[in-house]
Amino acid sequence: MNQIQHKHVHFQHLGLVDYQQAWDYQEKLFADTVQTKIENRKRPEDSQEPTANYLLFCQHPHVYTLGKSGHLDHLLLNEQQLAEKQAKFYKINRGGDITYHGPGQLVAYPILDLDNFFTDIHRYLRYLEEAVILTLADFGLEAGRIEGLTGVWLDYIRQERPRKICAMGVKSSRWVTMHGLALNVNADLRYFEYIIPCGINDKAVTSMEQELGSPLEIRAVESSLRQHLAALFEMELVDEQLGFSARNKATL
Repeated sequence: MNQIQHKHVHFQHLGLVDYQQAWDYQEKLFADTVQTKIENRKRPEDSQEPTANYLLFCQHPHVYTLGKSGHLDHLLLNEQQLAEKQAKFYKINRGGDITYHGPGQLVAYPILDLDNFFTDIHRYLRYLEEAVILTLADFGLEAGRIEGLTGVWLDYIRQERPRKICAMGVKSSRWVTMHGLALNVNADLRYFEYIIPCGINDKAVTSMEQELGSPLEIRAVESSLRQHLAALFEMELVDEQLGFSARNKATL
């Protein structure tokens, strides 16, 4: 399908936002983009509408999410225990197994029409990973990939004590993406003890704070990740001050 290609990406920082609200917002942006593509199929080439691209940054209150290929028994808490930990739980439509989101963790949700960039989902995933790897290098941490496993890892070469520092899970339909990545900056790692993260029970989870010995300024990490994502995808980022609600702009 021919369409008006562009690499303009609306950047929105949603702050600390409830997972369900962010998920609903993603779904709306995703659905609007897919609908534009469907309508463009009915239009002459010279009257087609450009599709929108978005990059959302946020943090979430404590929450566990289970992907389509996940197993419920990888959540080690019952409903009462979830309430005691002030955590929520959702089954969602991304790939992957179970993961945790919480304060101190940088979450990035690209809602991109890959027809504006490249139609290769594997390349898309590698670029997300590479942006995180480059971001970690900016802070003195050497990270990489482990064959057969998702996300970004420390001690990925010798694998004497491999530690996952960034989880990934995406959805794509008609080359439109949603969901994304979660980088542990200053996250409370105790919350990972209540799940089998991503279904992997023989490898540890870590954070930038854990590895570097002190908490980081999360805005500096956000700035680095944003820069690397923009460079890899050749994005033309357009800052937007509001996402879906001004009351969700509070950040840690």
